[in-house]
Order: sequence, then C-alpha cells, then structure tokens
Amino acid sequence: MKAAEIISSELSAAADTAQAAILSRFFKTGPGEYGEGDRFLGVKVPVTRAIVKGVRKFSTLDDVDLLTRSTFHEERLAGFLLLIELYEEAKRTSRRRRRGESDLRTDDSAVTAIVNYYHSILERGNNWDLVDLVAPKILGDRLQSGKDAEPILMQLAASDNLWKQRVSIVATLPLIRKNDFDLTFDLVICLATHPHDLIHKACGWMLREVGKRNEKMLLAFLDHYCTILPRTTLRYAIERLEERHRVSYLMRKDDADYPEARRNEKRIPMSHRLTLPKKRK
Repeated sequence: MKAAEIISSELSAAADTAQAAILSRFFKTGPGEYGEGDRFLGVKVPVTRAIVKGVRKFSTLDDVDLLTRSTFHEERLAGFLLLIELYEEAKRTSRRRRRGESDLRTDDSAVTAIVNYYHSILERGNNWDLVDLVAPKILGDRLQSGKDAEPILMQLAASDNLWKQRVSIVATLPLIRKNDFDLTFDLVICLATHPHDLIHKACGWMLREVGKRNEKMLLAFLDHYCTILPRTTLRYAIERLEERHRVSYLMRKDDADYPEARRNEKRIPMSHRLTLPKKRK
C-alpha cells in the first residue's frame, strides 16, 4: 500500500464531524469567502503530523502529488507536511555526500527538485495554514542556502494568486530570524497596495517579527512607509511597540488617509472627552 493511501485511511479513521464543522467556519469556507468549498475531515494538526511521520521513510513525491490533489483539507495538509519531510531528508543526504567530497551540483539536485516541485503545486495550498506551515520550511529555508528562491518569491508577489502572494512574504521568516530584513521590506512595499486582508495580516506579521529582533530597523522602516501601508498591516506591525510609537504611527496614517477630516477636526484633549456634557434630545 502506498504511503498516500495509508495516510488517507488513517485520517479518515481519525475524522470528527463536530470538529470538521468548527474548522469549516474557522477557515471561511462559506459562499464568497476565501476558503469557499473546502472540505474538512475534522482532524487536528498534531494528529496529521503524527500520521505523516509514521510513513515518511517510504514515501515519495508521487504520494505528495496524490495527497495535495485531494478535496479534503487535511489530506492536502498531510501532502505538504510530507513534502517538508522529503525536503529535510534531501538536505541530510546532500550534507552526507558533501562530507564524502562528491560533486556538489549533484548533491544539491534533489533539494532543488523539491523546491521546484513545491513551486509548481503552490495553488493546491489554498488556505493560509497550508501556506504558513510550509512556505518557511521549504522556500524560506532555501533562501538561506540557494540563489533560486529569491527570484521565485519576487515572481510570486507579482502574481495574481492570493496564496502565492502570501507564500512570497511568509517565506521570508527564516531570513528574518537570521537578522536579514531586506527582502521582507522589499516584499512588504511590493504588496502594500494589495486588496486582501490575508496579505495585509501576513505583511504585518513579518514586520512584527522584524521588530522582535531589531526594533530600530522596524522603526526606521515605518518612519518612511507607515502612511502607505494598509491599516491592518500597520496595526499588526506595531503591536509590540511602546504606546507612544503606536499612537504616532496611527496618527500619521490617519492624517495621510483622511487629510481633510483631520484638518477640520476640532481637537479635544483626550482627558476631557468623556466629561463633555451630552446634548439633550
């Protein structure tokens, strides 16, 4: 029996209809919502991970292909988690061959093949968890060791597919953790005019991660660009900053978005606003 068949069977055995209903609401599967039409078995992520780890040693890309084509969310997730396992194994094999002083181009070919394969099936990862759990582990990891990932991310950001665009920014997380912020900043600016809230949140999340490691760099970026960022992106980015910074950036954003309203507003000190007499009806 193929690894994909075993995974599918075990996920079905672990299915929970009540949990499936909760997940369907949580991942916005209603008409017109971003996850419209997605189907859930009702299996939690730790259970899916455990099932995948049980078959990883005899799995192949064919298993990944079968699973990621599934109409069930958890089966697609299992396929992507399995791809991460194959990617990690390819890296371990590459390191062993390097220690044996074999041809580095040959060593790296399996890793490159998996990166390219992931790139080719990105549209199957059509919800935010299928992006956030996988993109940093494959494309993001590749950013640290190969030159093929950065142009891929820039192409994804310029695409018209919501999930590919989210991949482009979330995949920079490993770089951020190594204090390399340039690509993140470039992509945030590139995506600043995007209309969807899921992109705004992802960009704000990555900026907040920058601030955790280097607040001065985040402040310098926001000093230049806070007025062009979507409000959701800005709010996510400034969550961990001191109140004086949060208030300052939000006021600058308000001034940029509503210049006439802000100019004509009668400014009342905050301490007096709650003491103003109410108008009689």
